[in-house]
Amino acid sequence: MRPELRTTEDGVAYRDLNGNGRMDPYEDPRLPVEARVEDLLGRLSLEEKVGLMFQTVIETGADGTVLERPGTISKSPTSTVVLDKHLTHFNVHALDDPRMAARWSNALQALAERTPHGIPVTVSTDPRHAFIENVGVSFSAGAFSQWPEPLGLAALRDADAVRRFADIARQEYAAVGIRAALHPTLDLATEPRWARQAGTFGQDPDLVTELGVAYLKGFQGDSLGPGSVACTSKHFPGGGPQKDGEDAHFPYGREQVYPGGRFADHLKPFPPIIEAGTAGIMPYYGMPVDLVVDGAPIEPIGFGYNQQVVAGLLREKLGYDGVVVTDWELVNDNHVGDQVLPARAWGVEHLDPHGRMELILQAGADQFGGEECVDILLDLVATGRVTEARVDESARRILAVKFRLGLFEDPYVDEDAAATTVGRADFREEGYAAQARSVTVLHNEDGRLPLDQGLRIYAERISPEAVVRHGKLVDRPEDADVAVVRLTAPFEPRSDLFLESWFHQGSLDFPPGLIARLERIAAVCPLVVDVVLDRPAVVTPLLRFASAVVGSYGSSDDALLDAVTGTIAPEGRLPFDLPRSMDQVRAHGEDVPGYDDPLFAFGHGLTI
Repeated sequence: MRPELRTTEDGVAYRDLNGNGRMDPYEDPRLPVEARVEDLLGRLSLEEKVGLMFQTVIETGADGTVLERPGTISKSPTSTVVLDKHLTHFNVHALDDPRMAARWSNALQALAERTPHGIPVTVSTDPRHAFIENVGVSFSAGAFSQWPEPLGLAALRDADAVRRFADIARQEYAAVGIRAALHPTLDLATEPRWARQAGTFGQDPDLVTELGVAYLKGFQGDSLGPGSVACTSKHFPGGGPQKDGEDAHFPYGREQVYPGGRFADHLKPFPPIIEAGTAGIMPYYGMPVDLVVDGAPIEPIGFGYNQQVVAGLLREKLGYDGVVVTDWELVNDNHVGDQVLPARAWGVEHLDPHGRMELILQAGADQFGGEECVDILLDLVATGRVTEARVDESARRILAVKFRLGLFEDPYVDEDAAATTVGRADFREEGYAAQARSVTVLHNEDGRLPLDQGLRIYAERISPEAVVRHGKLVDRPEDADVAVVRLTAPFEPRSDLFLESWFHQGSLDFPPGLIARLERIAAVCPLVVDVVLDRPAVVTPLLRFASAVVGSYGSSDDALLDAVTGTIAPEGRLPFDLPRSMDQVRAHGEDVPGYDDPLFAFGHGLTI
């Protein structure tokens, strides 16, 4: 689908977005971005400018149509938020096959053309190229090429490989009309109980910085342009040191603490990512406790509300003048079915939605994530609590990104190209190789790995189809030459609040019954255990009886077995320390990278 173009008398092709029959400055592709922004901004109604400042969840309709009813998570019909509320930024959740995803994107852009100035839509996404399915954080790959989680990319220790992944993801996103990425995640994985570590590059600030910049360059290029996917780097000023490892999506996880005095480590990735040109930055939900920066105590309120952090540290000290988008739902509670997720108004719970929004704007944010309550901002302007000049300031930044992405020239995508680009065979092959290569060999008693081909294999949580590629599947450990068992890093299931069931939180200890049962298997045949490390696990008990223990970070059963048989050599090195015990975890400062005496240290990984 191509946009309808007009041609000026001197031969310039343009889109007549406001339908007035002439090329206005904002429609002129020859003009500098700044001039186009100023021209358009002067034409917009207050309602249109306010609409730019909201980015909400969107769900697709059937067979490439827009959804014209409230969805499972989205609150309003698509035409309502586009035509009536003037929103132009949407965070897409589940996507159909690539052709239908492209068709939906084009339908959404066609709807946007019906607005007074034809401002194109920017579609964003959380990560969707790995394995974890968590509607609050990331999506499994589906039709896209499948790679390890970012922790697995970090285990490869290869900035070029990270940039290559990001470039492939950019091509696949752009093919279906996704032009904004709500990532990379630059948080340090210093608190082993925290549920968000899989999306990080591990605990080391230098490695996180190096890989974060490579990731950004793969998505955006050396500068933001028509081929780019704009990145929102997060979570400023570092979201990892959650008190007791509890996640700040939830009221019990609202506090960030720095008992080791390591705030600077968590901030370290952000100046280079700003210098590299990140289009957006997202502050985290957490509220800092007893934090002092440059001699000044920081107010204990959520970072998105915190003027010292956003206006003071990010804008003034670090010189960032790009878009700041809040994390999702700082203003209103979210009710989904019979569950609720309270607004993440940590430290300012006493304020009403108007007061929360006013404080967020005072702090220096430009866009409200997960919200579509334009009426509140219009009320704030009408009552003089927020000036229209303040709205213009944010609208100016937001529009500049749209222009730089080339969306005003052509926001449409080709369905045929989407079908051939997304999940392309060579992309899948590169992702598969990364899955296998990122596997980390932690323990290999008597050189048990690599496993020989043709063995009799007893397997748990591994598909039979994967096993028979390498050996003969047997039903009992007693009949096996080797047992291969996959485990997920331990967690405590919770399901009271909306989203909570998706987050792996709590103890890192394996249950004692599982350990006893695995020990019985190891008594009758050699045992190889893979632990899926979406966060660290206390693997100490496994070392008593397992012949080999490996860690993975998003590897299919086939990729895992290719790694442990040496078909594709496992090269992974730990992106974080593995603790010896939960006592060690509880005694450890949440902001401190690593332990004095870990079971396995950052960078550990055996060759086979």
